[in-house]
Amino acid sequence: MQAKRYAGGGRVPTTHWSLVAKAGMDDVAAGREALGELLTRYLPALQAHLVYSKNFRVEEAEDLLQDFIAAKVIENGLVAAADRQLGRFRTFLLTSLDRFLVDTIRRDSRKKRAPDEGHVVAMGEKAGMLQGDQSPADAFDVEWARRVIVQSLERMQSECEASGREDVWGVFEARVAEPTLHGAEPLDYAVLIERFALQSPSQASNVLITGKRIFARVLREVVGEYALQPDEIESEIRELREILGRIGS
Repeated sequence: MQAKRYAGGGRVPTTHWSLVAKAGMDDVAAGREALGELLTRYLPALQAHLVYSKNFRVEEAEDLLQDFIAAKVIENGLVAAADRQLGRFRTFLLTSLDRFLVDTIRRDSRKKRAPDEGHVVAMGEKAGMLQGDQSPADAFDVEWARRVIVQSLERMQSECEASGREDVWGVFEARVAEPTLHGAEPLDYAVLIERFALQSPSQASNVLITGKRIFARVLREVVGEYALQPDEIESEIRELREILGRIGS
């Protein structure tokens, strides 16, 4: 069996909006920990948005995100202003970043027109981005979807190994996870039968069915942490499928 490519460490899941609430608490230590976990979840998607939808170089995107976190998230308490009744937190965060980007470009454009006011950073050269329609947020959505899938795989792997069902994880990984995420060829059932001491192709097929059911349940749990209400889980899963469908996954 391969090394733990999706190892999640068995961490107890924390609901998404409870993290948002903790990040806005007066308790500095608890708020900082919750904020750190939120940023871990969303920074890759925000960076993908800047690189692929806004045409920033990776180092430019990293610098802008650091400025955004310092100026808006930390100093201005952006997370505490999030209202779950107004929609998804990821939409709120992405909109806030885009507004920060617009303000930054406009400020640096003014500096470019008045060079005596100080150093002109390269951001001012991107002022043309403020004109016309912007690229869709597909890059952000795709990275968010990818992280949801990987998070679900992490939990499934931990759950299977904790319950002694390495065969379920191994067959699912070899037949579904690796081919889907990394383009690997699905392992033949004969190989899996020998690897996991299974009795027949029929048993291997049943193990795979069990794995698919476990993954579907875990995926619902993970998606449920991002949904506002339990009845929104299905709509989130449909959106997840649409996003993955657009990129052929």
